[in-house]
Amino acid sequence: MGIKNIYERFIWFDSQVRAKKYPNTTALANQFEISTKTAQRDIDFMRDRLYCPLDYDASQKGYYYEDDTFTLPMVYLSSGELSSLLIARKILQDVSGGYLGDEISTILQKITNVLNKHMVTGDQVDDVFSFQLVGYSPVPESVFKNVLEACLKKKQLSFTYYTPATEEKSERTVEPYHLFNYMGTWHTIGYCHLRKEIRDFALSRISEVKVLTEPFKIPADFDFKKYFLSTFGLYKGKATKEVTLRFTPEKSKWIKDQIWHKDQKVKYLKDGSLELSFPVSDFSEIKMEILKHGDQVEVIKPASLREIIKKEVQNILKIY
Repeated sequence: MGIKNIYERFIWFDSQVRAKKYPNTTALANQFEISTKTAQRDIDFMRDRLYCPLDYDASQKGYYYEDDTFTLPMVYLSSGELSSLLIARKILQDVSGGYLGDEISTILQKITNVLNKHMVTGDQVDDVFSFQLVGYSPVPESVFKNVLEACLKKKQLSFTYYTPATEEKSERTVEPYHLFNYMGTWHTIGYCHLRKEIRDFALSRISEVKVLTEPFKIPADFDFKKYFLSTFGLYKGKATKEVTLRFTPEKSKWIKDQIWHKDQKVKYLKDGSLELSFPVSDFSEIKMEILKHGDQVEVIKPASLREIIKKEVQNILKIY
């Protein structure tokens, strides 16, 4: 018998109790053409697992609620659904980093209440798994709220933006198309009136943010998924180049199962080396990824990226 059919019996029995009809095992069995043993198991489950305040009235030969304010949970979770809810709870808890305020706390509490009804406590979940984020930038609550509101209501934003490369602050008016979390850090992407193009903004660098009254429309030809997945990494550009990296036989054992880009190409060489190719529009992020692997990777192409890595290594040598 499917979960939906079982829960349908719960709902029917609950409605009969609320209507003061004092339903019992026989009534439930007759209504759904099930055995009295199955009906009794359903009632026991409602009382013991869903915490329904059921009590039996011998004079009425049926059940009633000791607490009339009780409400039956409207969702019964399968094991797969429960797993998904556990993961969602941990993502909200760990990714927020405590900077998203009361709203996240309220959501977490509601999820926790559902989990508790399924005999899973918050402490159990925390002991089982977690998400560890390193090097991410927290976001002031006021900034996050305003950016989220602007995205949802399709209203323009004004804010002061700090650019680390130039150490300058500039006043921006932006039409925020999308809010997303990349590697633990929150970003918004949208049309920048100052630069006259679509730009990415890290929320941790935003200050003095205001939601304006001017509305905007997202262009029909803009698709965030296509935009974000077009090339490797966070930084995008109009022109793209194919990057090919060759990993040593030892490093290839670890790289062979990794996805760096949805359109990547993998080539296995006779000596056990692996060549990974994918489109890149900006070398800033891929440069850092290459350096992370040290002498276990070589840039095969393009020549311009090889030269960037070569100069970076020379600069490192000057330090040591």
